Amino acid sequence: MADELRIHEHPTLQRPVLIGAFRGWNDGGQAATLAAGYLARLWGARKFADIDPELFVDFQATRPMVSLEEGTTRKIDWPENTFFRAPIPGANRDAVLLVGVEPNYRWRTFSELIAGLARDLGVELVVTLGALLADVPHTRPSPVTGAATDPQLVDELGLQLSRYEGPTGIVGVLLDACRRADIPSVSLWAAVPHYVQLAPSPRAARALCERLAGVLSTEIDIAELAEAEDEYVEQVSQAVATDADTAAYVEELEHRADSLDWLEESGGLPSGDALAAEITRFLRDRESNGDHEPETGGPG
Repeated sequence: MADELRIHEHPTLQRPVLIGAFRGWNDGGQAATLAAGYLARLWGARKFADIDPELFVDFQATRPMVSLEEGTTRKIDWPENTFFRAPIPGANRDAVLLVGVEPNYRWRTFSELIAGLARDLGVELVVTLGALLADVPHTRPSPVTGAATDPQLVDELGLQLSRYEGPTGIVGVLLDACRRADIPSVSLWAAVPHYVQLAPSPRAARALCERLAGVLSTEIDIAELAEAEDEYVEQVSQAVATDADTAAYVEELEHRADSLDWLEESGGLPSGDALAAEITRFLRDRESNGDHEPETGGPG
């Protein structure tokens, strides 16, 4: 492996699945990284490798953090892409959890490092988690779309063939690297209300975990996320209620979400065209606002 991939332990894994999430363009409402971090804690995951950020991250865009240890010693925490391992309860298989930040440079090299490690570990499936901003209300369950490029995998897991065309993030590049390495891959995306994009969304994180449980044919304890979700809905509802225009808009979204015609038209999930439209709008807003550190992205 290249020097940038730092392996601290070579684990022996049982039928491993790699689950990855990245902060940045692919992570609206921080839902994807919230879900991955929750799984790492829930399953008692242990770190075994990471990727040196030096060649991949623009530290002016994603700055390292300084903290104090024991009140005196200054410590620098660098942006990380870290691999953890854990057994998946009730699944007779292990998880490799990759939690990190979307790199700024050398995406192909970065993705090939991950695909190469996955191949060496015998990973049978790669599942990426993502979240995008969309016209969905915070008071309804977060829709999740699932896509794959392998027709057999699509049939087995009840997913869709990905027909998305347009801008992509590191998730899309990673899935392409997995395809070229002959590693089956799945992409799961949760929709997050665009009017509350800065608040972490335990509702979308929960939805991702529930859909992931279906992919893995196991159960995931989402009790803690469900509790946080109730508080999230209450706090957002209180904030929305202070602005009449926003409250009316959310009510309109609720009617749309509850409409049988809308559900039949979209299958209860955003269509590929709707996802692409959200991405286009986000990029347009980002350009007009001069934002160089976006919060979300689109399907890979």
